[in-house]
Amino acid sequence: MFSRRELALSQVAAHAEHDALSRREGGLPVTVVGAINIDLVVPVPSLPRAGATVVGGAMSRHGGGKGANAAVAASRVGAAVRVVGAVGGDDLGRGAIADLRRESVTVDDVATVDVATGVALICVDPGGENQIAVAPGANLALSAAHVRASLEAAADIGCVVVSTEISADAVVAAVETAAGLGVPCVLNPAPVTAEVVGLLRWRPVVTPNAHECADLARALRAAASASGPRSEETTATGETKAGGETGTGGVGSLADDALLIHRASGAPVVVTLGADGVLLVTTEGVAHRMPAVPAAVVVDTTGAGDTFNGVLGVRIAAGDPIEAAVRYAAVAASLSVGGRGARGGMPTREAIDVRLSEVSDPAVS
Repeated sequence: MFSRRELALSQVAAHAEHDALSRREGGLPVTVVGAINIDLVVPVPSLPRAGATVVGGAMSRHGGGKGANAAVAASRVGAAVRVVGAVGGDDLGRGAIADLRRESVTVDDVATVDVATGVALICVDPGGENQIAVAPGANLALSAAHVRASLEAAADIGCVVVSTEISADAVVAAVETAAGLGVPCVLNPAPVTAEVVGLLRWRPVVTPNAHECADLARALRAAASASGPRSEETTATGETKAGGETGTGGVGSLADDALLIHRASGAPVVVTLGADGVLLVTTEGVAHRMPAVPAAVVVDTTGAGDTFNGVLGVRIAAGDPIEAAVRYAAVAASLSVGGRGARGGMPTREAIDVRLSEVSDPAVS
């Protein structure tokens, strides 16, 4: 048996070797903190409504979890990637680790815990739309101490990508530790949890979809209401709204909600809108739409958001301006929907570059 000190020294040595390899190969060091799952996918003729049973095709099994998916997406475009997460000591966990290793993702910081590995049950219709139910399992056993130790042991990190399908303490530790290290952080609030509002003060780049953007803005308004009188807000059109409300019940337009989040963080906000593109609020607080890059074929949209976040983290680590990083990530996401499973269509850097050369640079509105 190794002593605790020997295990700690071994972990530091593994980190150092990984970071040295990253520098030698010109890779972009990215650490992903998030869920590691196994996805069980069933193709169905239509998504089941409440109380209905739908008979589908053959079930397939894939590696999944927002954290693991983002790590694979980052690795596919050439980054050196480490994932921090947790799996169970079961066959599913061993399979998830093997999948990540095959994708050249470093798994030294994946803890094995006495809880079943996370599983996602996914139905996908012919148009690529999906319904997902997740049993988080080991993901909720990921500890704050493990996350902090993993990040602090790394010699060099270009960006930390965090998703919220793990324990709340682990999410908080990841964002706070990244800020303490002075490392850029991408926070994907899927789902929006109570802790996310408080984490905005650490200036992560937040990447909600439209529903999550509304949920987070609603939580911010509720927090402001509970703490006292609200100040005026300026909307995307420059119009001032008294009390911070932009509609009945304090529900704002998408741009107003994104700007509210930006005012709480002072960092860019990137709202992913699927086929409708991206709403970006820059560091300076300027909100504009970036049209989507059309997908050549849509097979399965399950991993598009995870692809976006992983590749966005890579480009931020490379020092890209936020607009260029978002554009590159959006192209990657559009290509990802062409394969089955969350990772089946995740593109290489070469595929993204080819696609970028094929499409004209759209005007930003």
